[in-house]
Order: sequence, then structure tokens, then C-alpha cells
Amino acid sequence: MAGAATDYLENAILDHILGKVAYTAPTTIYVGLANAVAEDGTITGEPSGYNYSRVQVTNNTTNFPAASGGSKSNGADIVFNEASGSWGTINYVFLADADVGSGHVLLYAQLTNPKTIGSGDTVKFEAGDLTFSVD
Repeated sequence: MAGAATDYLENAILDHILGKVAYTAPTTIYVGLANAVAEDGTITGEPSGYNYSRVQVTNNTTNFPAASGGSKSNGADIVFNEASGSWGTINYVFLADADVGSGHVLLYAQLTNPKTIGSGDTVKFEAGDLTFSVD
């Protein structure tokens, strides 16, 4: 599964490199699930309730080792809470700079195999499962 940067992050990187408008990386990354994520960062069908919450991951080189070959992968397992009810069909995973509300989706990837999450299921991305690039 390979992911991409949202328009927001692509613009922030360009402004940081060209024009010297500082971009400060978030100290915490929030990993979420959804039915769909658009290039502009719009999320459709993020689960609500039934023990769902975005997973908080410290943004450091242990959890996100150095990029190589134009891409970067997670360096540690990312595990969601066990679902206590239906989360629906999950087609996408995304990384955001906030838990909910006014934050931005930074990166997103479509799952190779969409998964319907029901009560008792636990979503887990093992180290190296999530790979993102900026295109």
C-alpha cells in the first residue's frame, strides 16, 4: 500500500522550501481510518463511536524512520482499539496533525484490501505496512 500527500502538505512543503515560510512538523501524528479520503484532505466515513478513536503516535525517528527512495514507512506497529460495534468498511488510512476538529490530513493511503470492521475486530498496521510519499 503506497500513500500520498494531501494538497495541504504539498503546499506547506513548497512554501517551506521556496519562500522560506516555516513549516513546523507536528509532535504527535494521529492515525485514522475512513471510507474515503480525497486529495484535498476531505474525509468521508470516518468511524464514530464503538470504541473508535484515532491512534496517537509520537512523531519521531523511531516511529517514522528516515525516508529512503522517496518514501517513508512506519517504524513501529500502529494498533487501534478493539471495535465494540461496526465501524463499516474501511478503504483508507490517513495521518493527521490533530485528533479531530481544526487539524489537517497530511498523508493518506488506500488499503490494498478494504476491510469491514465489526465488533471484536482490531485494526493493526505492523511496522513497515504504511508507506507514504510526496508527489
